Amino acid sequence: MRGESGDVRITAEVASTHTPVLFRAAVERAAELLKAGEVVALPTETVYGLAANALDPSAISRIYAAKNRPATNPLIVHVASGELAASCVSEWPSAADRLAASFWPGPLTLVVPKADRIPASITAGGPTVAIRWPSHPFMQAVIRACGFPLAAPSANRANQISPTTAQHVLRQLGDRIPLVVDGGPCQVGIESTVVDVTSEPAHLLRPGMIHEESLAAVLGEIRVSRRTDGVLRSPGQFQKHYAPKAKLIVRSWRNAAEYQAVVASLVGAPERLHVLAHDRIPPEPGAAQISVIPHEPDAYARAMYAEWHRCDECGAECILVEAVPPTPAWRAIADRLQRAATGG
Repeated sequence: MRGESGDVRITAEVASTHTPVLFRAAVERAAELLKAGEVVALPTETVYGLAANALDPSAISRIYAAKNRPATNPLIVHVASGELAASCVSEWPSAADRLAASFWPGPLTLVVPKADRIPASITAGGPTVAIRWPSHPFMQAVIRACGFPLAAPSANRANQISPTTAQHVLRQLGDRIPLVVDGGPCQVGIESTVVDVTSEPAHLLRPGMIHEESLAAVLGEIRVSRRTDGVLRSPGQFQKHYAPKAKLIVRSWRNAAEYQAVVASLVGAPERLHVLAHDRIPPEPGAAQISVIPHEPDAYARAMYAEWHRCDECGAECILVEAVPPTPAWRAIADRLQRAATGG
């Protein structure tokens, strides 16, 4: 297909999946391109991924080029069976076994010692590999059709907002890749939880919607930290990440007067200010648009990136986000807000 999306000239083919016939055709088309060493955008339950053969260094290089991604930022390898996961690792710790039994398929990535067959470009030259078994039926079907694991970071340009719809992918990468598969909105909405199980206790490297209490219930203990040892072990470790084009500011307010004081402290034209609230709904004056996101972590996560995309598309210069509660259930959302606001 060819068409216009903003100022991006769309050259990517778009494949739908909303009927069984279209689903099968999209699987065949995606697998055909992946086997030929191409990159394709595929839906997962977390965010849309930009997939390539995880065993093919040339294909992996196409991911980095399409995203303008730094080579120091490793990729997650996606599998659709325990056997395929085992083929990617040199060791499978008992902690990995317990977590996989509890949360796979699903939005959990495990960092484990890598097998020799995993290219260094996947792991940023490090000795470990991040592996996930996604629950999305289309992603699983494509991996099985290919017969090899897929590297699949989020299908966006580096440091920009992760896509949760095919339209988000097209706006950022529609002129850079041959195929975008439209699987509808993502059901989780933010990137996976990442746990490093190469030592005891395990380390939570990136929070996600599988919370640390759930992980600790399986493992007994887990530490929250960013382990680099000079090499990043998983994506999502950079200080600034997942950011909209607009400046994002996180603030709290208890009433209308405090809200107005926050707005008055911001520099810029009021018509370019967009507000995202979830608990204390502000009065209309003082912003071009006010959106209310559900005051529940899972629903908030599903809506968050889509709202950021909408603000950018509407030409917002500043996005004022109401601070979320400082509780473990909101940790992943607070993490994304903090990274998006860094340097803003």
